[in-house]
Amino acid sequence: MSVNVNRSVSDQFYRYKMPRLIAKVEGKGNGIKTVIVNMVDVAKALNRPPTYPTKFFGCELGAQTQFDTKNDRYIVNGSHEANKLQDMLDGFIRKFVLCTECDNPETDLNVNPKKQTIGTACKACGYRGMLDTRHKLCTFILKNPPENADCGSATAKKEKEKKNRKKDKENGSGSGDSGNQENFDAPKAVVGSRNCIFVAQNTTWSSLRFKCLCDRVVVLMDWNYSACQDGEDDDDEDWAEETTEEAQRRRMEEISDHAKNLTLSEDLEKPLEERVNLFYNFVKQRKDSGTIDAADKDILAEAERLDVKAMGPLILSELLFDENIRDQIKKYKRHFLRFCHNNKKAQKYLMGGFECVVKLHQVQLLSRVPIILKDLYDADLLEEDVIFAWAEKVSKKYVSKELAKEIHAKAAPFVKWLKEAEEESEGSEEEEEEDENVEVVYSSSARELETVKPEKPEKEEDDIDIDAI
Repeated sequence: MSVNVNRSVSDQFYRYKMPRLIAKVEGKGNGIKTVIVNMVDVAKALNRPPTYPTKFFGCELGAQTQFDTKNDRYIVNGSHEANKLQDMLDGFIRKFVLCTECDNPETDLNVNPKKQTIGTACKACGYRGMLDTRHKLCTFILKNPPENADCGSATAKKEKEKKNRKKDKENGSGSGDSGNQENFDAPKAVVGSRNCIFVAQNTTWSSLRFKCLCDRVVVLMDWNYSACQDGEDDDDEDWAEETTEEAQRRRMEEISDHAKNLTLSEDLEKPLEERVNLFYNFVKQRKDSGTIDAADKDILAEAERLDVKAMGPLILSELLFDENIRDQIKKYKRHFLRFCHNNKKAQKYLMGGFECVVKLHQVQLLSRVPIILKDLYDADLLEEDVIFAWAEKVSKKYVSKELAKEIHAKAAPFVKWLKEAEEESEGSEEEEEEDENVEVVYSSSARELETVKPEKPEKEEDDIDIDAI
């Protein structure tokens, strides 16, 4: 019997189905254990390795788990009912399967063991995000990424490598004179013709192939480069001369708009973390080269290209602010305004960046928190609503909770002043409305202004009956 993957959906025609868990208790005494008979089928419906939900049960129940992938036996120590495990599986699905935006289970996990991050990519709505790695199962996932787990990806990877080797052989990289050559490191070079640019990375002879920007494959044979031609033979060129830095720069400037658009679209397909890193490196390069002061438009354009505009103030705060933040707010006001103007989400990230700067320079900046906040407010980088919302809740998203409490305590006088100023402005508006009904009269004898309040109109006399006269 099948059930909805997202059991909070009661629609019987819901397209995402999975088999109901079948649990079998085996053994007695201390050796009792629960075998999940159809865990492979359930995991296949969730597009996750069967080891993940099994390990999740172990983490939630505090029990040891065993995996016998050859015989498809997935075991949780102890006696557990199938209904209990089914309810527990809903928690796994909510945390590690469903998309946080559209609640569809068409998600893939992108695991980066080096950076200790786990990303999700939804094929239904295109959302990309990061998982909270505080759950115990995340440690297991980082050590056993999906490609290394028993979910069929290893077989697919082998088949792909086999196809690539076959394709190399057909293209000639594995036959002829070049096939007899020993593997060796090829030098890094940039070569090309009038229409194409080819970049050779350090690699071995057997895999030295290039992908042309006009989608034609170029193979290195006997150290001669075969380049794309528009039906004409290229003039003989001395490639030793054409590999100079000036020639490389000139050819890179001649890349077509189509090739540039191709690179831009590839960047947008990357996970959010990689796009943020690209933006960080872009801003850092401008700062290191000394061109950051006039690069505010370029920085905004790059953030919009990578679809990380809201997070821009967080990156800018890290790179442009230090213990001299008050002077730097004035210097880089234009850079931040391009992100923060009428964008409350960007302003929230600016508050996060402000907390990070205070953390790095705690001794110099902690006591000056209210002054810095006023500078940000006066520079129109923060609105009252954003400041009030930030002051209401202490968050440990960017700094420790203890430091966040200290920052909020230091900021309390400024927040209080801001609220009182807002209340006074509302009161003054009401007084202005009342003053509109006051008449000002100038007396020539007294030579001073007299304020005369309009008298209330007396009740009209009763109408006189003409016939009674």
